[in-house]
Amino acid sequence: MNAADLYDRLRPIQEAKGYWFNADRERTMELLEGLLHNKARYGYMACPCRLASGNREQDRDIICPCVYREPDVAAYGSCYCNLYVSREWNAGTIPRDFVPERRPPEKMVF
Repeated sequence: MNAADLYDRLRPIQEAKGYWFNADRERTMELLEGLLHNKARYGYMACPCRLASGNREQDRDIICPCVYREPDVAAYGSCYCNLYVSREWNAGTIPRDFVPERRPPEKMVF
């Protein structure tokens, strides 16, 4: 599977839930490639914008779509990495503010 295939597979599922891919197609494809890379590396699609530990249980909160997506999109119109966004964010009718990291520091890998 490549990024375009993943896009085609996920788009209708996520749009039905009220989440859209970032309209910046290049950025979206880079993020989807990152998800596929993480799946090949770890066996699951960990968020490409965060460091995964390789331990599925420890990383459960950052398996895409991560548990932070819903509150991020509700508050900022975008998830942390800007893969999933609201219609308004894509349309540019709301500010594209920086989305702060919600993941607790104790779960982060350094």
